[in-house]
Amino acid sequence: MPDADAAGVGGLEEILARLESSLGPLAGVPAALSGGITNDNFRVTLGGEEYVIRLHGRNTALLGIDRGAERLASNAAAGLGIAPAVSASYEDCLVTRFVACDPLSPHEVAERAGEIALALRHFHDSSTVLARRFWVPELLEDYARVARERGGGLPDAYSEAIAAAARIAAALAPWQPRPCHNDLLAGNIIRTRRDGGLLILDWEYAGMGHPCFDLGNLSVNNDLDDRDDERLLSAYYGGPPSDARRATLKLMRILSDAREAAWGVLQSQISELDFDFDGYARTHFERLRANLERPQLGEWLAAASKREERDGQAA
Repeated sequence: MPDADAAGVGGLEEILARLESSLGPLAGVPAALSGGITNDNFRVTLGGEEYVIRLHGRNTALLGIDRGAERLASNAAAGLGIAPAVSASYEDCLVTRFVACDPLSPHEVAERAGEIALALRHFHDSSTVLARRFWVPELLEDYARVARERGGGLPDAYSEAIAAAARIAAALAPWQPRPCHNDLLAGNIIRTRRDGGLLILDWEYAGMGHPCFDLGNLSVNNDLDDRDDERLLSAYYGGPPSDARRATLKLMRILSDAREAAWGVLQSQISELDFDFDGYARTHFERLRANLERPQLGEWLAAASKREERDGQAA
């Protein structure tokens, strides 16, 4: 997901000076990394080792980002072997070991949906406890409050998104919050060049939430179809999914679009970045509305209310 303005190259010099005392002297010139506009990212060599320095964006607290939760989630994911190792962490940056890699296309995400599902399941089942809660109905209210406090307006579609999120939340079976990633764009999943393994990047929206949101978020952001979703769910739950789990995934796809649309609305008001946040919001509002008009919605809401458990985890 695109994000607030990055701290800029001006802050990099001070950060490098700070890192040299712990990671070793700088060699060569830092190289800016492309491929996203969440933060400013640089590839650097310190003490003979390669790292990625990510300069945190400004105003990210207004988006609900908790840097402490991000650090804890990043470390936990690295410990599970599903994220790059964290080498240093400060309030203004996160430093990870550089991994020679390539981003996955949405098509490749679909092909490897089962592997990604297992990686997410390992993180969800970990003992990680994050201070931040992530739940879309609450997030929509928070974003709306921030927008109003800053004198901004909300489009009519925003109220529709709030109502849809509340309706879905009311229909879901009881569930236990688990540590989740919550931002599974294709660009946040990489294939390592060393062995072709998968790693998940960018844990800044990590929080305690519904584990199936990660599955729905991954599915809708990468245009997975019903067959892809079936593989995703089968791998995650260790067998053919029930109608309740299929329905929950469909509803989480809708919640994901509500979140993305609301995020775009808020970003259009707080970010100075040259990005069409209004267009981003419109795209997700339109897909949200289209899914709310699908005749299967009532069936999904009814089916998702059935409680199921595996290994003691409500799902």
